[in-house]
Amino acid sequence: MLVLPAAAAALALGVGGVSAGYAFARQHPAGSSGTTPQSSNVLLTPGDGYSYGQDPGVQQLPTSPYGYDGGDWTGQGSSTDTTTQASDSQLTGLVRIATTMKYDGAAAAGTGLVLTSDGEVVTNHHVVAGATSIEVTVMSTGDTYTAKVVGTDTTDDVAVLQLEDASGLDTVSTDHDGVTQGEAVTAVGDGNGTVDYLSAATGSVIATDQSIATQSEGSAAGENLTGLIEISSDVVGGYSGGATYDADGEVVGMTTAASTGGDVVGYAIPIAKVLSIADDLENGVSSAAYAYGYPAFLGVGLGDGTVVQGVYDGTPAADAGIAAGDTITSVDGTTVTGADQLHSLVAAHSPGDDVRVTWTDANGSSHSATVTLGKGPVA
Repeated sequence: MLVLPAAAAALALGVGGVSAGYAFARQHPAGSSGTTPQSSNVLLTPGDGYSYGQDPGVQQLPTSPYGYDGGDWTGQGSSTDTTTQASDSQLTGLVRIATTMKYDGAAAAGTGLVLTSDGEVVTNHHVVAGATSIEVTVMSTGDTYTAKVVGTDTTDDVAVLQLEDASGLDTVSTDHDGVTQGEAVTAVGDGNGTVDYLSAATGSVIATDQSIATQSEGSAAGENLTGLIEISSDVVGGYSGGATYDADGEVVGMTTAASTGGDVVGYAIPIAKVLSIADDLENGVSSAAYAYGYPAFLGVGLGDGTVVQGVYDGTPAADAGIAAGDTITSVDGTTVTGADQLHSLVAAHSPGDDVRVTWTDANGSSHSATVTLGKGPVA
């Protein structure tokens, strides 16, 4: 399943944190209520060790509510499990990405590719979606760095990170010739959250220029990934953002999706597309699909309307005295009529901006406060 950008954005701005979209896009920590979604990452649930979800971009069989628009699955892939531990050469330029999702009470892990010696890393957007902090471990050396998000592309599921105080890093070697059907490939990533090593799954190219899709769910619109390389490697949770290598050991794609049930079929974004998007994000190119840095954050969770369902501790909303059961009525004098509008009003600001929020408490009394918006989770 592709993490739906609309649901992720709502969470990041703190206006959809308890909606159905939130449950759909992010797995609940162990012991919490609600429907368990199809996770995009390996989730590390507090107190329960690893809780393995499905790989990012996972497409279910046709009986799944998430759907599939690529035709009959029967006979595709025909893969057998050939997973081994990745070799030293396969670790060159690969990192393990561990994110903390403070407001979810959870954490996630995935893989990434080092593009520059000073620490530019590319991964899937869904690997870092909802993150409040990110640590990246260079697998060939074991060195760990704090990372910041430079920018994300929700449409193509790409994110660029910058490692703090990094230098002299080995980078991945990329292929510029593309791949053809039947060509041997190997997917390498943090399969099932092994932490200390990466896994390698051999296979071959089934097809190129493939499309996968999710169906809409609530207020979250269905999304499509296009132009993908379809591979027979046994891709599992944690491979997201990792390398799909050709027989020469060059990266031909960034692994991003897999089928579930029966023979596994994996998908990778061609590396030429990944590099083009990464270059855009590094240079601040304007696009409707691109977002930069961290969003502004109020810290409330709303349902369908403007009644506050919950407030995150230590956030601007909590500091202002907003509580569950209150109704937000305006922001900077603009009347708020629904969660989408509140989302837009907050999204128009940056962390550190001051806004005037007005709300009515459960007893009908009106309150106003000027709040300084915080830095939210990655949208």
